[in-house]
Order: sequence, then structure tokens, then C-alpha cells
Amino acid sequence: MISLLSRIFVRNREQTDSPAVRRAYGSLCSITGIFLNLLLFAGKYFAGVLSGSIAITADAFNNLSDAGSSLITLIGFRFAGRRPDKDHPFGHGRFEYIAGLAVAAIILLMGVELLKSSVEKILNPTLPDTGLLPLAILAASILVKLYMFAYNRGVGRKIHSSAMAATATDSLSDAVATAVVLVCSLVARQTGLLLDGWCGLAVAAFILFAGYGAAKDTLSPLLGQAPDPAFVEQIRQIVEASPVIIGIHDLMVHDYGPGRRIISLHGEVPADGDMMEMHDAIDLVERELREKLGCDAVIHMDPIRTDDTETNARRAQVLELAKEIDPRLTVHDFRMVPGPTHTNLIFDVVMPPDLSMTPEALRDALDAKIRAACPGCFTVITVDQAYA
Repeated sequence: MISLLSRIFVRNREQTDSPAVRRAYGSLCSITGIFLNLLLFAGKYFAGVLSGSIAITADAFNNLSDAGSSLITLIGFRFAGRRPDKDHPFGHGRFEYIAGLAVAAIILLMGVELLKSSVEKILNPTLPDTGLLPLAILAASILVKLYMFAYNRGVGRKIHSSAMAATATDSLSDAVATAVVLVCSLVARQTGLLLDGWCGLAVAAFILFAGYGAAKDTLSPLLGQAPDPAFVEQIRQIVEASPVIIGIHDLMVHDYGPGRRIISLHGEVPADGDMMEMHDAIDLVERELREKLGCDAVIHMDPIRTDDTETNARRAQVLELAKEIDPRLTVHDFRMVPGPTHTNLIFDVVMPPDLSMTPEALRDALDAKIRAACPGCFTVITVDQAYA
């Protein structure tokens, strides 16, 4: 159904990086979700009243909250698709992350409410009167929720949306929760066991776990998560394919929402190269990054000496000493300043964020290694943080 509707309502649907296409897909899935969840709420609420089951009634209100979640997602996509303005020159793309976080909050809230109702049912148990009609409604609900999971996950992957991924997780948790309710209702119908409250407790635990996962996935980009390593590798391949760029460092990916990323990096170029030619080559790289990855890029040129044998040898030696501390360490902006009594080695070392040492400890450890291996050499070390 979603495929058919997308052909009708989503123009240029293959251009998934386009804000307009993302907004159209998000709106379509959200409106469909609102309709289906309201339908499921009505059916389950009727089944819950008919049978007197707290688990079925709680599951019905869970679907009502899902309709609210879809409404929040719809609003989030609408705001995220707004054009940049004077106060928000990078656009409003992060509204999509906020919408996903709001959905996760609703999932957690419903889990807590269901947990309280289930504990009350365990303390005051009654046997629900579950007939064939409530059971049939539950079975149909599972199929609908699995379908909603499939199309939300598919569209979420197509447009790379954390909000849609959170909605897909919610739909899957609903399907599992309803399946648990259905199984417990069948067992109670056949054996007379009072499982209604315990069934609700299990459903609540599953919903809380799903809500935690959805919150984690949507909160991370808001806090500034590290870029995808595959995306970083794409950047490296494009940049280092340029004939004038020897290496790169200080790469940063600034995420202002899906489809709104800005790249900044330092490109090492030969110090004796023609400035105008290298600047022209850098412009071409920035254009290629924009065309292939959909990202604006700012590249700072760092000139390095490529014809100084002594400096190159010393740089390689310092890099090896750094990798003895941690193989992920890299060195850049390396210079040698000789003097009558000693030689200063001036460079930056890049440390990964999960390194167990402090920047001061890393600087002292590397300085000690260099002094031991290179008599007469002093160091001036700047410790940089790796952002990608």
C-alpha cells in the first residue's frame, strides 16, 4: 500500500536526499500510521471491554499513544523540511531527531503506565472472559503491526531517518506485545490460569526496553555522535584521490539533520607547489564532495615539505614512537627547528576520544620516548582530538 501511495503522492521519490522528498515520505507514513493506529485502538478497546482483560485494554491505549507518536513524527517532518532562515541558516533538520526522541518518550511513558496497571492486576487478579472475537481482533492487530514495522523500517532506511526507525521499533514492539497478550489469553481460556497481570507485566518490560533503544538512537545525533566510519572512508577516498593532496587530518563532520551535513578538514599539500593550481584543485575536491555526498565542504591547505630527507625521516620516527603508545595515534604539521644546542620538533598528535590517557599524560609519554630515541631533540607537542 505504501509503495502504491508513494507513487501517487511522492514526486521524484528516488531523490531521497531531497528535503522535499523526505518530508513527503515522512508525511505519508505518519498519516498512514495515524489511521491504522486509531483503527487498532477502536478494535482492541472494544475487545478489552468485551472480555474484561486489562492486558487487551492496555494494549489498546498503547495503539492510541502510537497514533499520537505518528502525529508527532508528522509535525517533526514538517518542521524539519522548512527552508533555512535568518535565525537558522543551517536549516531545521534536527527537528526530525527531536520528533524521534518525543516518540521514544511516549513509548517509555506507556510502558510505565502499563507496568503500574499490570502490578495492580497481579495484586487483584480476575479471570477475563476472552471469546473468539477478541482473539480474532488481536490476531489481526499483530498482522497490521508487522506490516507497519516493515514499511516504517523500509522507508526509514530509504531516507536514512532515525525518527522512522524509532517508529518501526515501536511497531515491532507492539506486535510482540500483542502476541504475548494473545498467547496468554489463549492459555487462560483453555486452563483458567490467571495470567492477565503477568502478561501485562511482560508486555510493559518489552515496551520499556524498546523505548530505551529508540531514545538512545535518536538522542545520540542530537548530542553530536561520531560520523559513520563508512562515510568517513568515502570522504578520504574522494579527497586523497586529488593529485595535490598528500594526506588529510582534523576531519570534522557537522550534522544539522539528515541531508544537512558540512565537512571541514585539513589537506596536506606540497610546500613548493603552485598556490593557484593547488587552490583550483581544492575547489574541485569540494565540488566533488558536494555532488557525490551531498555535503558542503571547507578544506584548509596545510603545506608540508616533501623534499627534506632529514625532516621526513624524523617525522616517520616520531610516528612510529607514537604508535608504540597506541597504534591509532597519528601525527601532522611536523616541523624541525634546529639550533646551536638542540633541535625543536614541533607537531600535532591526534588522540582518539576513547584513549585511556589524558592529553597531558599522552604529551609527557611521547616526549619521554622522543627524548630517549632522539638525543638533543626537544618537543613542542599539541594534542588534537579526533572527531571522525
